[in-house]
Amino acid sequence: MEFKALYQDYKEETLSGRYITNNHIEPLLNKLASDFKITTAGLSVNKQPIYTIEVGTGDQKIYMWSQMHGNESTTTKALFDFINLLNSNSSLAKALKETFRFMIIPIANPDGATAYTRVNANAVDLNRDSVNLSQPESRLLRHIYDNFQPDYCFNLHDQRTIFGAGNTGKPATVSFLAPAYNENRDINTVREKAIGIIVAINEELQKYIPGQVGRFDDSFNNNCIGDCFQSLGTPTILFEAGHYPNDYEREVTREYIFIAYLVAMLTISKSEHVSNKTVEYFEIPQNMIVFFDFIYKNIKIDAADNQKITNFAAQYKETLENDKINFEAYIAEIGTLSEYFGHTVYDFKEETILNEKGFVPVINDKADFLVGNKQKIVNGLLKK
Repeated sequence: MEFKALYQDYKEETLSGRYITNNHIEPLLNKLASDFKITTAGLSVNKQPIYTIEVGTGDQKIYMWSQMHGNESTTTKALFDFINLLNSNSSLAKALKETFRFMIIPIANPDGATAYTRVNANAVDLNRDSVNLSQPESRLLRHIYDNFQPDYCFNLHDQRTIFGAGNTGKPATVSFLAPAYNENRDINTVREKAIGIIVAINEELQKYIPGQVGRFDDSFNNNCIGDCFQSLGTPTILFEAGHYPNDYEREVTREYIFIAYLVAMLTISKSEHVSNKTVEYFEIPQNMIVFFDFIYKNIKIDAADNQKITNFAAQYKETLENDKINFEAYIAEIGTLSEYFGHTVYDFKEETILNEKGFVPVINDKADFLVGNKQKIVNGLLKK
């Protein structure tokens, strides 16, 4: 199947960047065909609608939810690319809707999406509230699960740029997890099904992003929604949209998430995931915190009347301003940094660096400085 061509055909052009809210998706919901059932299933803390999209008449029930962390929007963009496919007159759309019945929550935390925060309006992480059910959004996610009784759950997230696929020096552009269902992290038939789907997705994605697929940590926490649903007997997969080189808007990663959705559906429809793929699953490199957005190598600084050569790292912080996400680079670490990689790396060849006040930058300073009075770093990047 020509997955990349399908993505180009069905990409939702009105959605882009990192800031995706109800205001962005409501016009799209209004354009869907009559076989799509759009419902305001509940309200957030701040009384924003939480929408569900239900479509398909098949026996296999798929429950998908995105943006339970409000600032994690890549999987939402890819959801609407996938929904555009389902909304088409193609033979593939017809086959998918005859095989599956989809229950989709495109934005599970609309208040967090509006404020561009991980947490909801009560400052609660909804992915740590699956047992306590202290929040209306958490209760709704569970209520839909109980009523819909899905055969598979897809828990859709973004992950930070700090993650690599192992310590290979390649970013974890997409990561997956078949969550544990108990403290021992045992493999039962339920988790085995999720594992088989992930292995199939990984095999396809390796054709496009070799070495850039990671496996998320499977420590058990029943207050996490994936662990909770897995423990209740539903095969559940965590999708994590991560960093592709120079893709801070996550438009490249979005394509691979779309491909992952399609491969998952095709794998389930052909029952190709039921055989034991545990060995192949654990061969996927585990996510490791090994990246900074910037590393500046071989910087000369004065220390106690002695000069030494060291390295600096900087990391972007994301801020919301005028409905747009700004990326602001700050010094995050100073030292050998021998265990880390940079998405952007500069070698300053034993030059000095000074900030606008004439001092050597320190941790939490903005990454704006002069390099040996010759070059200028502005917001992390070398100014040309």
